[in-house]
Amino acid sequence: MHVAILCGGRGTRLQEHTAELPKPLVEIGGHPILWHVIRIYAAQGLRSFLLLTGYRGDQVEAFVASAEWPEGVEVRCIDTGLDTPTGGRLWRVRDELSGAPFLATYADGLADLDLGALRSHHERSGRLATVTVVRPPLPFGVALLDGDDRVAGFSEKPRAEHWINGGFFCMEPAALAYMREDTVLEREPLERLAADGELSAFRHEGFWACMDTYKDAVALNDQWAASDAPWTAVREPGGLPARG
Repeated sequence: MHVAILCGGRGTRLQEHTAELPKPLVEIGGHPILWHVIRIYAAQGLRSFLLLTGYRGDQVEAFVASAEWPEGVEVRCIDTGLDTPTGGRLWRVRDELSGAPFLATYADGLADLDLGALRSHHERSGRLATVTVVRPPLPFGVALLDGDDRVAGFSEKPRAEHWINGGFFCMEPAALAYMREDTVLEREPLERLAADGELSAFRHEGFWACMDTYKDAVALNDQWAASDAPWTAVREPGGLPARG
């Protein structure tokens, strides 16, 4: 099973890092976040990775060539264009992904996700695509109101009530027919799949984080330094260490 990782974005909200580096190479604990993402999958037995590159893709390729990947892990870079949107990047490698169901994700999201459970859920659903949905913590504390104006207390950064796209997908090759070269995955393709009843939701209640801003990068580095990196927790027999 291939794992397609979207590695082409510019990461404009991470300017402190991405002026010189592509977002997938911003480091968490001395390793590019892309390394961590690959390890989430490798720790659970996945071995074939397609990195769909774009912005500063040459740097991603150089990292892949210089890294020491464990035996059996194959990491290939495919240039999918400088400004190609996310759906278009998957569309451009449709021939590579045509043979079997595949997994897809972004190069900036980490989770203690059970990929076996995701794949099983997808198979049971019988739908063309499954998206992992999460309820992230809100960035602010919440005031708990009793009546019109009395504050009964506070809740420090509770989880959001609504589910959002967590960025870990399982798809059938036929889902690629919903994409074109100019489509943003999160818009028309997913919306059309949903409208056709072909999109399933896999609820993930565990740890999830997206490195969208400099503050996010600092928080993830702090967790790694404190040996509190939940995304390294899930490992299946025969998988590779997610941290080592």
